[in-house]
Amino acid sequence: MARISKAAKAPPAAVEEALLRLGRNIRTARLRRKMRLEDLAKRVGISRYVMSDIEKGKRTTAVASYLGALWALGLIDDIKDVGNPDNDIEGKTLEKSHTPKIAAKRRKALDNDV
Repeated sequence: MARISKAAKAPPAAVEEALLRLGRNIRTARLRRKMRLEDLAKRVGISRYVMSDIEKGKRTTAVASYLGALWALGLIDDIKDVGNPDNDIEGKTLEKSHTPKIAAKRRKALDNDV
């Protein structure tokens, strides 16, 4: 039997909500396209049970399955900025605070006579 991670057993509320929202969004997109659950599952290459789990936002379903569903619906480009370091304001601020304020001193004098 596969081991379930602590994050999958009891994820933070924000993670749980994000998965539920993603599942609902995938379901809405499928219904707008008038696709059956089985048809989308076949296109992604997963079972209809896994597709159903995706639409429910089940936390133990592989992220590749979620991304496959987005791809099959033509929505994969919407995920390109998730985790983009250019959008990480907190990370940029922390990085900037760790950079030296002045240039490091030279350890050895330059020899211009060579």
